[in-house]
Amino acid sequence: FFFVCAKWLHRTIISLNSILKEEKVVKMKFINAALFALAASTTSVAAFAPAAFGVRAPVSTFDFELEAKKSIEDLSDAELKGKKVLIRCDVNVPLDGKTITDDTRIRSSIPTIEYLKGKGAIVSVCSHLGRPKDGPEDKFSLGPCAERMGELLGQEVTLVGDCIGDDVKSAVDSAKEGDVLMLENTRFYKEETKNDPGFVEKLAAPFDLYVNDAFGTAHRAHASTEGVTKYLSPSVGGFLLAKELEYLDGAVTNGKKPMAAIVGGSKVSSKITVLEALLDKCDKVIIGGGMVFTFLKAKGLGVGTSLVEDDFIDTAKAVIAKAEKLGKELILPVDIIVADKFDADAETQVVAVDAIPDGWMGLDNGPESTKAQKEALADCQTVIMNGPMGVFEMEKFNKGTFGIVDILADLSKDKGAITIIGGGDSVAATEQSGRAGDMSHISTGGGASLELLEGKVLPGVAALDEK
Repeated sequence: FFFVCAKWLHRTIISLNSILKEEKVVKMKFINAALFALAASTTSVAAFAPAAFGVRAPVSTFDFELEAKKSIEDLSDAELKGKKVLIRCDVNVPLDGKTITDDTRIRSSIPTIEYLKGKGAIVSVCSHLGRPKDGPEDKFSLGPCAERMGELLGQEVTLVGDCIGDDVKSAVDSAKEGDVLMLENTRFYKEETKNDPGFVEKLAAPFDLYVNDAFGTAHRAHASTEGVTKYLSPSVGGFLLAKELEYLDGAVTNGKKPMAAIVGGSKVSSKITVLEALLDKCDKVIIGGGMVFTFLKAKGLGVGTSLVEDDFIDTAKAVIAKAEKLGKELILPVDIIVADKFDADAETQVVAVDAIPDGWMGLDNGPESTKAQKEALADCQTVIMNGPMGVFEMEKFNKGTFGIVDILADLSKDKGAITIIGGGDSVAATEQSGRAGDMSHISTGGGASLELLEGKVLPGVAALDEK
């Protein structure tokens, strides 16, 4: 006990000293490149449906840049061979019953796990899935994830029935070098999200070292993302985390110009901070999705029954004014596909943005808007996309989203532009379009990407060992 406390105190002092010595602070850099930038918290269907809205809770910000963090490649063979490694992955995949409908996050975790296996480590994967309300729920079991990971690895991935306790210790102790275990859903314990010290100690107890490869949860100071680093040393980043951070930091901080951002989704309230940050960094910002209509109303235009956040009209006006002051292009649609109701079988028509009829709601960009976007992006060398342009799940309203996906894919494929797709809906649309392979990077991140773009420190990254 005293050894653990002393080690924790020592690590804390080092961390504080490094923060205070600003002259030694360097840019956060990891190895290979790639970002799965921004992510919307709502589905794209909700992105246009009239609904109540909420404002993102403020998160602490810091005036220093994240220091370079260690990755698994910084560890020697001796530090990995025979070691019991706890790796935090993000296997929070969508399920239809027990069937995984998109295994992207599991596939993205494979390179780090293969590397650890190849070095002779005993690998135990931990993750959350969904939002269990009160203890274990079968529908949130990681069983399907363990099975799919086993298929991808070509070996059995044993699901342990818990994430703490004697059963976990026994399973880890009896595992051989190169074996892979998956611990049951960490959020079956409410202590996980509370970063409860007692739970943290139990979670870390069977292991020798820690790897964080879950960018999508790096913005959370949870037991499995931040707490365990106080008990496990070394604590380092995996390949996926490295890729996400490198692409996001590299593309936004030092991306080739001209640079553009495409920001979609339903709410100005949820995107205002990142929107303002991107205005500072990008030459052009395209706005799409349900948030368009708050901007149109801010410009004095009628929007029918389209989704509008009246409390954020002044905010939209301020964004428009800021773009003008900075000399940046803020690009809104010029035409809209409107519907008489929010339904896949609704009657539709294409109208100019200043001619949306009463009783009709905007659910997608029109064809002239897509043409204008193609022209605006033609000379861009770096493009970040977050959020769909319309309700792409409904065939009548998917052309705006698929159209801009095609534009980005062509820019990357034909002109070598860096294209970064982020946000669950943006990723889903890109996958559905069949153009995912033409993009530079598709991110697994969600709120983590937003917060990193906003200049916030990610607790799961800050807690890792420094180089």
